[in-house]
Amino acid sequence: MAKKADAKPTPVPRSKPSSLVDTRVIYCGDNLDQLKKLPDACVDLIYIDPPFNSNRNYEIFWPETSEKRRFDDRHESTKAYIDYMRPRCDELRRVLKKTGSFYYHCDWHASHHVRVMLDEIFGENNFQSEIIWHRTLAKGLGFTGFPNNHDTIFLYGGGGELTFNRPYDPYDLDNLDEKTASKYSHRDPDGRLYQLDNLMNPNPNRPNLTYEFLGHTKVWRWTKERMQEAYENGIVVQPSPGAVPRMKRYLDEQEGRPIDTVWMDIPPINSQAKERLGYPTQKPLALLERIIKASSNENDVVLDAFCGCGTAILAAQNLKRQWIGIDISPTSCSVMAKRLRDNTTLREDEDLWKAGRGFVVQNLPFTVDLLRKMPPFEFENWAVKQLNGRANKVQIGDKGIDGRIYPVGVSPREMGAGELALEESWYPIQVKQKDKAGRPDMDAFETAMRRAARTKGFFVSFDYSEEAEREVTRFWKEEQRTIILLTVKELLDGNFAHKLV
Repeated sequence: MAKKADAKPTPVPRSKPSSLVDTRVIYCGDNLDQLKKLPDACVDLIYIDPPFNSNRNYEIFWPETSEKRRFDDRHESTKAYIDYMRPRCDELRRVLKKTGSFYYHCDWHASHHVRVMLDEIFGENNFQSEIIWHRTLAKGLGFTGFPNNHDTIFLYGGGGELTFNRPYDPYDLDNLDEKTASKYSHRDPDGRLYQLDNLMNPNPNRPNLTYEFLGHTKVWRWTKERMQEAYENGIVVQPSPGAVPRMKRYLDEQEGRPIDTVWMDIPPINSQAKERLGYPTQKPLALLERIIKASSNENDVVLDAFCGCGTAILAAQNLKRQWIGIDISPTSCSVMAKRLRDNTTLREDEDLWKAGRGFVVQNLPFTVDLLRKMPPFEFENWAVKQLNGRANKVQIGDKGIDGRIYPVGVSPREMGAGELALEESWYPIQVKQKDKAGRPDMDAFETAMRRAARTKGFFVSFDYSEEAEREVTRFWKEEQRTIILLTVKELLDGNFAHKLV
């Protein structure tokens, strides 16, 4: 096969991670606080997919934790949304290298406002592209007007010469489109398709490349020695006797059709996708892989400051990049960690991380005061996880049960749509983010235990009233059903194992 004359040398990967910043870290907390701790110009590629100003509520399932969460990405106004994002984008610009790239993923609700803000922060001259990702098919009947079926991804540079590895859409050699088939209309005896390409040099002032070949004196693209070799190998041919020589450009040697700014070849996450977690704004792994391949090289540092379910950091890890993830949600950080453990060889271990072979999650809430301020669904998820339990699939209509503990050796049997078999051995968990859970809370949990035919259950709160404790005693004496009362402090201190027996 002929070598590509315009091929670029493959970048040589660096042998060690960044010396400027810790990588393979998931930070739990407000990204504005964490970004301020990072040094200037330490990141090669930034991708963010922040909550859209879309006035939508999400109630979604997370199959990996059997937890139903509520996502509210509303902002009181577009101004509030931009006011929230501006200081964060200021920090992101600061930590981006001059050779780095910044991708901002948004939808139609505020994209025009976002573009103005980014022009102000990164500079209009550093705007590179507006990428359109066609994410859904057209809506059916009943939709008024043109359906909004795309997201917008703004790409900005850091001010210097950017890393860019052009992506291509490979040709399907067995199913060529009409345009490609007409372009590559010649076929060798072995079946290989090719087109005849020009051998002229675009620069007419090249004396060393000016010579006579097959009866034609031209300024050629190659030296005479290379031209003769290509002719002998059948790469250079005369289409007809006496015609100007031309070069065979084979279709199977081409990288494909260059990807432009309209991406229609990456479908969204559907209900049957293996990678689907149930996160409402989860993006396909293929989308992040394209971005990361195009704008970084191996061992470059990739940052996602709104990690969500961690698609960007998973793609970065798979592509041998260094990465940093930030998210304000403890649940998201836990899901990200599990996703990395399940889908990569990377282990969550501080000693391995220090040796460059693991990752860590930092700043998860660890004080009573922080847990009091945590959103209710986050608090419930934390409490159930502390008990090594499995969070309930639903929160609204959960029938008074927030999670389940399975005895050692018993695994929950999955039913349809991720439901769990009720007849198996398990203990219910109820969680209340209250200073003192009272008698009414115990009454409600007792009803839930009777309904589920459970004789033992666990209750988590910050503390309990005397009436609640008396009711637990009565419940045991009269019905021989046990409620184990656990405090948040006991869970934090790890001083509760004896109560689980």
